[in-house]
Amino acid sequence: MTLAADQTSPPSTAERRPLRWRTLIGWLIIAALVIGVAFIALRVSASAPGRHGGLDPEGRNDAGALALAEILRDQGIEVIVTRSRTDARAAIDEHTTLVMANPYTLSDDGLTALMEPADHVVFLSTGSRLLSLLRIGEDAPGTSPAVAAECALPEFARVGAIRPDRLFTPADGVAACFGDATGAAVLVDDRRGGRHVVVEGSKLFSNAYLAEDGNAALALALLGQTDRVVWYVPTFGDSDIEGQSEDTLGSLTPDWLTPAILLLLLAGVAAAVWRGRRFGPLVAETLPVTVRASETMHGRARLTAKAADSAHAAETLRDGAQRRLARRLGLAAHAGVDDVADAASDRLRIPRGTLQALLAGPLPTDDAALIELARRLSDLETAVEATTHTTRDDG
Repeated sequence: MTLAADQTSPPSTAERRPLRWRTLIGWLIIAALVIGVAFIALRVSASAPGRHGGLDPEGRNDAGALALAEILRDQGIEVIVTRSRTDARAAIDEHTTLVMANPYTLSDDGLTALMEPADHVVFLSTGSRLLSLLRIGEDAPGTSPAVAAECALPEFARVGAIRPDRLFTPADGVAACFGDATGAAVLVDDRRGGRHVVVEGSKLFSNAYLAEDGNAALALALLGQTDRVVWYVPTFGDSDIEGQSEDTLGSLTPDWLTPAILLLLLAGVAAAVWRGRRFGPLVAETLPVTVRASETMHGRARLTAKAADSAHAAETLRDGAQRRLARRLGLAAHAGVDDVADAASDRLRIPRGTLQALLAGPLPTDDAALIELARRLSDLETAVEATTHTTRDDG
């Protein structure tokens, strides 16, 4: 047994001082790293969601829509990207298409005010609230394989087949394209003099999927009908939805409390490093009492006999015999009953079923059956041991 003992001869003051300084500097470096990682994590978590999220015309990732914006510019269409409702509304005129993803950051009044001056509005993704506000239709169950336009609108005549991820059931008077009246991928509403188009294009128009099927042609058919495109990107920074945050423990406590708690924690860590006990090397110490293995074995045997648990005792005997047989037969220590029975059967030239019943058969229920099982296991081990010696002598 090993115990930790204090150093008998403490180092001198000159030797301890550099050690303490190195330890203190090491802890200061660790603390600085922890604070830096925490600061970066707070900055990342506090950043406004959706800055370059799905279908963002400046997003270069797979979910962005920079490729679509560049295709429109190559076609001579002016693309104005804005993240402000005020700037987007000011840029809209009669030759402009207003484009946006699902405006989940705007209230109904805010979205209505934004769309008011626009004659042509295209929603590249949508939600149930938007469908209800526009009264353009509702969600349809199921999905659809590759489907062509199959509607009378001429701008979709040259668009190939697409694979929509979401279908809509159109309202009365709303044209349904790329599907039918029970489920279509594109809804076109011309009932109010202007045109409102709804499509779920989170995958169709993203950078990763724009080149597949007729996705790019569909995007040009939707956004290429005017000379200018005002692409509004909804962000929480431009939201008009006012929310009231509930009081939390942090808002109810003074501002100096959190820095004070952190300072106390750092002071506690520094004090623990400064005044903590240093242990010396491990030393060996002789145990005062030695317990023989035979005594342990006899003790466990007496406990088993007192409990009259023949089945548990038999299972213990079998496990020990199986391990010893596996070692004598040259098998792995974790060999199973089947492997041991097969090897012993080949070695002793006796039926495998007899050994299988002995090593894995029903457990005895009384002392007489237990004694018989122990005797048979002992005979088996003796026979295997004898063949092992015979094999060695012959070799």
